[in-house]
Amino acid sequence: MQKLPQNFETYDEARQKGFLRMKDLKDSGKRVIGTFCSYVPLELFYAADAVPVGLCASSEEPIPAAETVLPRNICPLIKASYGFALTDTCPYFYFSDLVIGETTCDGKKKMFELMNEIKETYVMQLPNGRDFKDAIPMWRNEIIRLKEKLEDFYQITITEDKIREAIKLKNRERDAIRNYLELGKLVPAALSGYELGTKIDAASFSFDIEERIRNFSERADEVLAYWEAERKGKTSDRPRLLVTGCPNMGVREKIIKTVEELGADCVVIDTCNGIRTQMDKVDENADDVYEALARKYLNITCSVMSPNAPRFEEMGRLMDEFHVDGVIEIILQACHTFAVESYNVKRFVTEQKGRPYLAIETDYSQADKGQIATRLGAFLEMLS
Repeated sequence: MQKLPQNFETYDEARQKGFLRMKDLKDSGKRVIGTFCSYVPLELFYAADAVPVGLCASSEEPIPAAETVLPRNICPLIKASYGFALTDTCPYFYFSDLVIGETTCDGKKKMFELMNEIKETYVMQLPNGRDFKDAIPMWRNEIIRLKEKLEDFYQITITEDKIREAIKLKNRERDAIRNYLELGKLVPAALSGYELGTKIDAASFSFDIEERIRNFSERADEVLAYWEAERKGKTSDRPRLLVTGCPNMGVREKIIKTVEELGADCVVIDTCNGIRTQMDKVDENADDVYEALARKYLNITCSVMSPNAPRFEEMGRLMDEFHVDGVIEIILQACHTFAVESYNVKRFVTEQKGRPYLAIETDYSQADKGQIATRLGAFLEMLS
């Protein structure tokens, strides 16, 4: 496995540098829209000549402030999201003109009502499932409604030609990111899962999509050249893992980095901040541009969808293509959809695919770091 590059930026370092870039953008008059979820169609923002930015939601620091308003027994992502807004400690929230939320879970949609009192927060009404006949039309209408909101908010017109240009641009980025992530298929492993996840999240703070495309393409070429020169044809006894479940920004250090330090390779990150959102592209040739967007985004296999058979189909394919030996599922405390669905994930992984499975329920604190390391060590012993 290749070591981290010399110029590797941690998530926190990239986030800090992004603050200055964001201030420069705002000083130049650029439109900025804050988001939280991968279901939100970013193409509309680019078509509106705006920059989307993922808002702060992965630290324990603002949670005590959030708990003065929110109940303690909801997930840390919701509490951190609201806590950063409440304490005005997220520069990206501060610089955003508008925040876009979505009804992915009951906790988030009620939290967005409170966030709207701090900064205007527009909420998209996500269907609960993708299989009923009105799901695509419903999400298509929500995308159109978002477009109209942006037009009204900024007093602009968003044309279909602009949307199609943005679709092509985002598809190019998806190709570059997917090519980079698919390096995980190489045997032995070419790079660490810690790098894979960190680079994806850190890239969101560059704000220049063409720069992101170049960076992912250049890193993919660099890693492949290293693997062919130094690793190809060699063997490794390190177990190959698939990581699934909740977004892992706030827990990547104590789970993914730790398990790799213990002797495994996390070769594929099947999460919303991993390969899950990069597998499908928007149909660039579709007659109905809004339906094309609806089909791509509604196909994301998050556990909020019910039923959610495509998640298991994709997971099975990834396990085969990435030569996976075991699966770790990360569940943020009180994330009910992933927690309940983990029962079916375990059955799928152990019974249908015949691989070991480990579920880790955690939050953003470091209190359970030692316990998690012990459990990860025992899991790797079972794989050896």
